[in-house]
Amino acid sequence: MIVSKSGGLIYNREFHTGLSKLTSNDYLILAGSFHGMHAITSQLSPAPRIPHITPQNNMLAPSPFPNRPTGIEVMESSHFRLQCFQTQTGTKFLLVTEPQQPNVDTMIKKVYELYADFVMKNPFYTVEMPIRCEKFDRGLDGFIKVRG
Repeated sequence: MIVSKSGGLIYNREFHTGLSKLTSNDYLILAGSFHGMHAITSQLSPAPRIPHITPQNNMLAPSPFPNRPTGIEVMESSHFRLQCFQTQTGTKFLLVTEPQQPNVDTMIKKVYELYADFVMKNPFYTVEMPIRCEKFDRGLDGFIKVRG
């Protein structure tokens, strides 16, 4: 699933048949609920400590993107694992897998790369709107077939 920075579901896809199916309404509720929990937990996280830069230790350069609290990154049960990757713009990528699935963080970042290549570079795509991009779908299909 891909959730916009305002909490709207802009893309969802199932890759394995035979699993319990959610309705489109369920996906909308899940995206909105997760967005709210993520926003609340990012406020609960302590602020990161920023190192003090002095002339003696000027080797430290300030980051253009200071570390910020991230909120929920993983939600896990005995039946599923939900991994979240949030971009600098606030878009969230959610991947639901089996609990023992290895390298979920690598997989979700690859999905983000495909999104950046095929959706964000598409001149006909409007940000925050539902994603309808055939090249993105084909890229995901190819990636999943290689992984599966």
